[in-house]
Amino acid sequence: MEFNIQKCKVIHIGHSISDYKYFMDNQYVQEVNDEKDLGIMIMNDWKSAAQVMEATKKANRAVEIIRHTKKYKSKSVLLSPYK
Repeated sequence: MEFNIQKCKVIHIGHSISDYKYFMDNQYVQEVNDEKDLGIMIMNDWKSAAQVMEATKKANRAVEIIRHTKKYKSKSVLLSPYK
């Protein structure tokens, strides 16, 4: 099985090797600062702010969908799916 070079990416973690270039089949591999893998955002500085923001956006979208679909917006009705 061969690697698809267009789908391969490199994330440099740390400062000592950031100037090194990787290549496969005489083509350079794309360098990125962050990448989503298995639903988790991986960043080169290991901070989780982007992952938290993505999860917050997804949760807020779900809350808005629930809010727009409920006819009665009392607290007890809105919280009933979570019990």
